[in-house]
Amino acid sequence: MSDELLQSPLHDRHVALGAKFAEFGGWSMPLEYAGAGVVKEHVAVREAVGLFDVSHLGKAIVTGEGAADFVNATLSNDLGRIGPGKAQYTLCLDDETGGIVDDLIAYYRDDRHVLLVPNAANTGEVVRRLAAAAPEGVKVTDHHQDYAVLAVQGTRSDEVLAKLGLPVGHDYMSFLEAEFAGVGVVVCRTGYTGERGYELIAANSAAGELWDRLLEAGEEFGIQACGLGARDTLRTEMGYPLHGQDISLDTTPNQGRLGWAVGWKKDAFWGKAAVVAEKEAGPKRILRGIVSTGRGIPRPHMQVFLSADVAVGEVTSGTFSPTLKKGIGLALVSTVVNPEAEVSVDVRGRREVFQLTQPPFLDTSVRES
Repeated sequence: MSDELLQSPLHDRHVALGAKFAEFGGWSMPLEYAGAGVVKEHVAVREAVGLFDVSHLGKAIVTGEGAADFVNATLSNDLGRIGPGKAQYTLCLDDETGGIVDDLIAYYRDDRHVLLVPNAANTGEVVRRLAAAAPEGVKVTDHHQDYAVLAVQGTRSDEVLAKLGLPVGHDYMSFLEAEFAGVGVVVCRTGYTGERGYELIAANSAAGELWDRLLEAGEEFGIQACGLGARDTLRTEMGYPLHGQDISLDTTPNQGRLGWAVGWKKDAFWGKAAVVAEKEAGPKRILRGIVSTGRGIPRPHMQVFLSADVAVGEVTSGTFSPTLKKGIGLALVSTVVNPEAEVSVDVRGRREVFQLTQPPFLDTSVRES
């Protein structure tokens, strides 16, 4: 693995736990841990609690008079739908094409302060675009390598955080500011697994102790350190898109089934003209869920067929679901195809039968109060 890859402030902890590493967004991050593996880590989140290091995620702060208004005039979703202390999934779109530069979470502290958490590989581009457009008095600062992000996910996540004296029980997509070991921690009721959980944002200096204490506190609840392999299978079961696979500059919110993350009634946001026009005309392709009716496991770039010789789409994400015990995935499919049609996927030269469906693939506890 290249020495040029960035490392999490928790890298030594992962090495001690026997992690297998992989490159992700320019970072060397744990894929899975020795003695566990993707399936065991996945099941721990669905049935108990898992701890992820997702410090590779970007961190950017927009501050100054009118900061929230500026974010609202550029990113797709409408901050007017939420208030201070709330988080919102939103999109950074290309102004000309409406293509998705990145999907991210905006944490709205107040009118002068918005924290943005983009994907690792896209942080620089999101910050560049925002900084170039920022009016006088508004500052966009990249803090990508200054903060760690730890995700505590699963039905027992509240008990783990409570043992550390961190706040729990607040609404889904909200956040509270707390303190741990004398350092500020943002406790966000967010996640990428579909289970009840939290994401903790803290300065790098506190990351190691926070990680250690969370594992200690969670031992009685069956906590498991989890890598990005389980994070991927968990998010796929929920139908959550991954930028660079399911969505990209070549896809729009309409195609990615992300119209709910667009403030259609807002006066302005980047890409508005393009996505409104496409919405009115109707997109030519759309992201669908696919579920195997046999033993086939889909993988990215496999072709989707409606009949023997009619290709109608391509798999963007695919995996074996540890929960459903079958192959599932996401695919960009032509909108002329019935959304509940039976299709076939070319799996290594064999045609395997799949059912189109609308994700998520299972019900979870993500929104439980």
